[in-house]
Amino acid sequence: MKASKSYRYRVVDVFSDKALEGNPLAVFTDARGMTGDLMQKIALEMNLSETVFLLPPTRSDCAAKLRIFTPGKEMKFAGHPTIGTSFILLDEGIVPKDRLKFVVEENIGPISINVDSGPSPKLWLTTPRIQEGIGVDRETAAGLLGLNKSQLLEIEPQVLDAGSNPTLYVPIIDRETVDRVAFDTSAWKRFISEHSEPMCVFAFAPMPEGAYSRMFAPDYGVVEDPATGSSTGPLAAYMMKHKLVSSKSGTTFYSEQGTRMKRRSILHVRIHGEAGAEGIEVGGNVTPVLEGSLTL
Repeated sequence: MKASKSYRYRVVDVFSDKALEGNPLAVFTDARGMTGDLMQKIALEMNLSETVFLLPPTRSDCAAKLRIFTPGKEMKFAGHPTIGTSFILLDEGIVPKDRLKFVVEENIGPISINVDSGPSPKLWLTTPRIQEGIGVDRETAAGLLGLNKSQLLEIEPQVLDAGSNPTLYVPIIDRETVDRVAFDTSAWKRFISEHSEPMCVFAFAPMPEGAYSRMFAPDYGVVEDPATGSSTGPLAAYMMKHKLVSSKSGTTFYSEQGTRMKRRSILHVRIHGEAGAEGIEVGGNVTPVLEGSLTL
């Protein structure tokens, strides 16, 4: 009879300082010996937006290697898994708790982490280089969200990508209309059949404090995501481009996401250099909620 093996994991709520809000993340603290196929099966079993598997780094400048899986695929990079796992690296003592800067290794490469000091610190990642993609006409974009063109701002929706999940940004007239979005899966299938790669849809309304947002990623096995750090850096770039938020160095704002799902998340943004030329950071709080083991 084959001996069973247990794998320890922790769950944290990311982009929230309150338990049972934010975006939950499972992190397996020692994934040595796991195959990629097993990791994918476990991510499907956990059925969260993402699950992280911690491994020793292959780069001398990195504290750990993160393999990140949605229920449907492995990611090159993802935001809330990076922030949540960085918290665990500090909490577990893998990174000294007094260290305010370190680097983690992901499939996209090294990701820089900054930590605010204090009893409930925010953790920040530096967004990878953002690439602009195709524009999409407003009527088509509105149809994907169960809206009509008049409910969108008079700005062309556009795909942007920070190296992981290409995302279509759709600016909407107000918060209430964002809450009325009804993602049309049939329209999405027709739309995505015309494009060569999976992507996400990010619906948002500009607000005085930044943005009120929702994100849909059926191509990744995620119906709706409570908090999407990898899409928030490109959101900042899109909003600066269209003058929906200041592009001056030192600008800070936040995106509120997940509220419609009863998983309110606050994703903070810091702009470095004019229009983010010296980097865009995305950060927030992390709250630990449970610890367990999976026996196979």
